[in-house]
Amino acid sequence: MARTLVITGADSGIGKATAALAEARGWQPIRADLNAGDVKADLATSQGREAFVQGVTALVGDRLDAVIACAGVAVPTPLTLKVNYFGAIATLEGMRPLLAKGTLPRAVGISSFASIMQPDAELVEACLSGDEAAALRIAESKEPGVYYASSKAAFARWIRRQAITTDWVRTGILLNGIAPGIVVTPMTQPMLDDKARRTQLEQQVPMPIGRDGRPEEIAELLLWLASPANSMMVGQVIFLDGGAEATVRGDTLW
Repeated sequence: MARTLVITGADSGIGKATAALAEARGWQPIRADLNAGDVKADLATSQGREAFVQGVTALVGDRLDAVIACAGVAVPTPLTLKVNYFGAIATLEGMRPLLAKGTLPRAVGISSFASIMQPDAELVEACLSGDEAAALRIAESKEPGVYYASSKAAFARWIRRQAITTDWVRTGILLNGIAPGIVVTPMTQPMLDDKARRTQLEQQVPMPIGRDGRPEEIAELLLWLASPANSMMVGQVIFLDGGAEATVRGDTLW
């Protein structure tokens, strides 16, 4: 039986590449996105998150083998927090009952190298508290430049906390994440096309590999994490960044 996989943000970038690769390998990807795909839903809103769960359930019934939360934005507004943190968690939590009945179920979320680029500690904690309204109020007192890093840092911490709990690993669902460096996608292309912003980005995300990543390269790891071949990895956030994290943090973790 083909493996059934839900991918959010599947209409562009990493999500699109992952869905295409899954289909090429004989999986049954269900594409979810804001305006296109098998399920159309706005993960920035509570109504959209409910519509996402209902839409997927209508297609798969009561069981699902894997989910990859790819949907994300990088804008200087609280929308970044709504989608990247609260929307991503709603995706994973919403799929958890279906995964519990799936075959060797796996769940994956996308954080970012930006998660270690000075996220705002108060905003991260506000997200992790689970009170979206309060987190958004706190965000209004912060510089918009911290939204993206904070949303991704909070999401990475949530993955590590939840992956080892009874709700996830004890029900057989292996939850992990990845943290890409610079990847060429429709979201990053405007920054990469601007010479000054490009220079700043390369200083912030030094990638010794000497080039940007491609969505297809990220898709390879995402599908492995979502596959039965991943039989032991739990609660990890893997930096897929051409050496950026090793360059910036060096030996400080050990």
